[in-house]
Amino acid sequence: MAKSKNKKVVLAYSGGLDTSIIVRWLIEEYGYDVVCFCADLGQAEELTGLEEKAKKTGAVKAYIEDLREEFVRDYVFPMFRAGAIYESYYLLGTSIARPLIAKRMIEIARAEGADAISHGATGKGNDQVRFELTAYALSPDIKIIAPWREWKLGSREELIAYAKKHKIPVPVTKAKPYSSDRNLLHISFEGGILEDPWNEPTEEMFLLSVSPEKAPDKAEYVEVEFKAGNPVKVNGKKLSPAKLLETLNEIGGRNGVGRVDIVENRFVGMKSRGVYETPGGTILRHAHKAVESLTMDREVMHLRDSLVPQYAKLVYNGFWFAPEREALQTFMDEAQKNVTGTARLKLYKGNVVMAGRKSPKTLFDPETATFEKDKVYNQADATGFIKLNALRLRLMKKLLG
Repeated sequence: MAKSKNKKVVLAYSGGLDTSIIVRWLIEEYGYDVVCFCADLGQAEELTGLEEKAKKTGAVKAYIEDLREEFVRDYVFPMFRAGAIYESYYLLGTSIARPLIAKRMIEIARAEGADAISHGATGKGNDQVRFELTAYALSPDIKIIAPWREWKLGSREELIAYAKKHKIPVPVTKAKPYSSDRNLLHISFEGGILEDPWNEPTEEMFLLSVSPEKAPDKAEYVEVEFKAGNPVKVNGKKLSPAKLLETLNEIGGRNGVGRVDIVENRFVGMKSRGVYETPGGTILRHAHKAVESLTMDREVMHLRDSLVPQYAKLVYNGFWFAPEREALQTFMDEAQKNVTGTARLKLYKGNVVMAGRKSPKTLFDPETATFEKDKVYNQADATGFIKLNALRLRLMKKLLG
């Protein structure tokens, strides 16, 4: 491949084995000046010294940026306003982080005059698609280099040998029997011992939550207040988006909330087993649905619910910056205008139990809904209502038998 003297590439960098090697590989194979970028999305990893480490590996510059508030405010919250969930269980924690990372990479590429970006996603996974669809949507002519689709380094041993050959300082740690990805919304576990769907996850794997068996024997109550579909307070205290989600992670985690174990369908065509911890997100989903039950019009809610699978698939597959996702978001946000109120939840050993909900914009009218005598609803009106709805069924039976 032709080397590009004095041209720059922006690399999504973590400082781990793969991306440390990719820095050198981009220099050796392409002749690029490498600019590293690491986004702090709440992965709770030590980022101090990462800039120095990137430069020691050969990078000319490194950006280490705290994007936690932007991540929750502009990505997680809009997705939750849409009620997005993929294949009934997955709250899209990894999926929603990728467009923000890729967007920032494109911005850095423009600032640095770089003509290419690079990432460490493999050729089998979803992340390569998410990174690259975002990049092309925001910068149509950007060059993308995906080393895992090009190099011949096919194993951890070969990566380590490459690192030794090029004197690349890589962390000497015991290999985990799985791979993981963490941010403020969740942590995911895939591969390794989890590749057999019959294997139960080991308890020591989990980081955000205690097991339901070890959760307190006493239930904990939590209140979440929403305004126009966005959570704004926890237990009466106003919090920033990132701090709010962090707080709910702590509350949910200590009560064993938010663990799921699924076999999902990847965009590239294969099935993949994933284990996820999403304690704060699970609380938010339950609380949000509770306030919606009081405040959303029936037909608007049913229409919204019919669109959730399509919206979730767009996020999962990497189409965050596609016009169809943005159009759907406009509808989802319009449907959320009246979703203001408070939900009270009871957390107990992994369970989230509805304990109460209230709203200044409630559509629930006790005088109409009561089973006692009322002056609002004439029960005799139901006769015509039922007969009209039954007309086609009666005609079908009469005419066709």
